[in-house]
Amino acid sequence: MGLLDGRTAAITGAAQGIGLAIARTFVAEGATVVIGDLDGAAAERAAAGLNAGAGAGGPARAVTCDVRLEADVDRLIAEAMATGSLDVMVNNAGITRDATMRKMTLEDFRLVIDVHLQGTWLGTRAAAAVMRGQGRGSIINMSSISGKVGMLGQTNYSAAKAGIVGLTKAASKEVAHAGVRVNAIQPGLIRTAMTEAMRPDVWDAKLAEIPMGRAGEPDDVANAALFLASDLSAYMTGTVLEVSGGRHL
Repeated sequence: MGLLDGRTAAITGAAQGIGLAIARTFVAEGATVVIGDLDGAAAERAAAGLNAGAGAGGPARAVTCDVRLEADVDRLIAEAMATGSLDVMVNNAGITRDATMRKMTLEDFRLVIDVHLQGTWLGTRAAAAVMRGQGRGSIINMSSISGKVGMLGQTNYSAAKAGIVGLTKAASKEVAHAGVRVNAIQPGLIRTAMTEAMRPDVWDAKLAEIPMGRAGEPDDVANAALFLASDLSAYMTGTVLEVSGGRHL
């Protein structure tokens, strides 16, 4: 018996990186997953990989989803509901447009806010509306350690990720009585294609700040998401789990 047997999860930004690791972990624990991603072709490839060997009607589906667009988010939820329920929603999609305030354009500030904060709000609102009717559900919002401490060159990203924490706490108070839980995860330095593109000296400086002495892996975040998605966290809502190796305590 898997921790998520018979449940359906919608995951945004799940064609690669942390989102794909979450999808893979959820499938391994018995869930059906709907992969939403701006890159529809990549989402299809990710779903095909998860369905390999499962035959027709495998555990993964794919939807092209721009989380800034209400209609796209609604379509993602509808695809999950086609399986019979929406039990878990993971608002994971994100981008970076790093620059100091002096060099950052208003366009790049707004884009990061729209994808992270507005996208998470749209996903939380749409999922909560369905889950309230079901009387159950878990919503997981992806923040970042950058939203806790603020990072140089990330006034847009840090603001968005801090906003997600506030959104999570406020939303959790609105829907707890209906059996819906809303929690957040704050990853630290996680080894992904994006972080591995850093200059070696920048990577080493960040690594030196981690008491556990290593960068995290996408599976480290996926395991925290599994905990929040499952009944193991049944009495938790409005919480923020740091998956950072002790960085910035």
